[in-house]
Amino acid sequence: MFKGAALFVTVLLCSTLSHAGENFPKGPDAALTPGVLCSHPDSYRYPEKIKYCERDVSSSTKAGIFQKYDQIGYRTRSMKRQAFKIDHYIPLCMGGANDVKNLWPQHESVYQITDQLEALLCEKMAAGRLLQKDAIQLIMEAKNHLDEVPEIEARVRAL
Repeated sequence: MFKGAALFVTVLLCSTLSHAGENFPKGPDAALTPGVLCSHPDSYRYPEKIKYCERDVSSSTKAGIFQKYDQIGYRTRSMKRQAFKIDHYIPLCMGGANDVKNLWPQHESVYQITDQLEALLCEKMAAGRLLQKDAIQLIMEAKNHLDEVPEIEARVRAL
């Protein structure tokens, strides 16, 4: 038991130190936000009939997301709240859930890069030109590698 606790503290400390000096995450933290699909759908969408959950994230859940990210070394709560949105790592339009494992504090400098791609991916899903699994892979790649967004967007536009 003690070894496990020591390992947890070491991992937490390393994670915290790795974010030292960064005010906000540039992408979702893999441990806090691995991404989760909708399991209790309000409806089904697109030719593929993917599960769709209506947006439903409480203010207290949002506050908890900021707190968890700050616990690993970010400083989101000392910044202007208006500079952030709580983002669904797997977007709702792609079948993502309102679960804390699918939510992260996305800074405006990040969502200005990814939001257009997200809408385009969902548009292609609606047209039956892109499968859910492929759209999710692309948006996850984009949110973790912002520099690749223009290339990803060009590939998706060609579909």
